[in-house]
Amino acid sequence: MALLITDECINCDVCEPECPNGAISMGPEIYQIDPERCTECVGHFDVPQCQQVCPVACIPVDPTRVEPHEALMARYRRLQSVP
Repeated sequence: MALLITDECINCDVCEPECPNGAISMGPEIYQIDPERCTECVGHFDVPQCQQVCPVACIPVDPTRVEPHEALMARYRRLQSVP
């Protein structure tokens, strides 16, 4: 699964530096998450760090990107160049 930033985002800038994969960036109006880089922090942390710091709780799981833990771990390994 990848996470998704909803239009409730207030552009507070706290989520972007927390992402260990560099998946969060500023979009045209609000922050956005690149689903090809989001691992929900699998491989780095036990819980998604962006969700932990978001003051308005606007970062749910993207229902269109449901993936098993193994897929997230494979993405983590690919992004980190870990065999």
